[in-house]
Amino acid sequence: MATKRLTPEMAALVAERFRAIGEPARLQIMQELRDGERTVSALVDGTGLSTANVSKHLQVLHATGFVTRRKDGVHVYYGLASKDVFKLCDIVCGQLEADAVERRRVVFGR
Repeated sequence: MATKRLTPEMAALVAERFRAIGEPARLQIMQELRDGERTVSALVDGTGLSTANVSKHLQVLHATGFVTRRKDGVHVYYGLASKDVFKLCDIVCGQLEADAVERRRVVFGR
């Protein structure tokens, strides 16, 4: 994958998106959306967060382009704009696992 040099404007946009997914509750919400669209009520049930909290986080995720919103009658359905965000999560999780293995090796000599 080719890497581009970030302009200050692009760096600000990237940082904004990282801030949006830097909140554990937002990652939880996106995890719930991984299998398809959900209403706020379904997200509240799935995450255990309050309705106000889910709504607040959905606003941020929608504003930064991570989730879509679709109205159907009186219901609003939220979905992932792209599952690509989970590629980033997989990279970070892989690094966390590698770090844990290295720490165990250093601490326990294994």
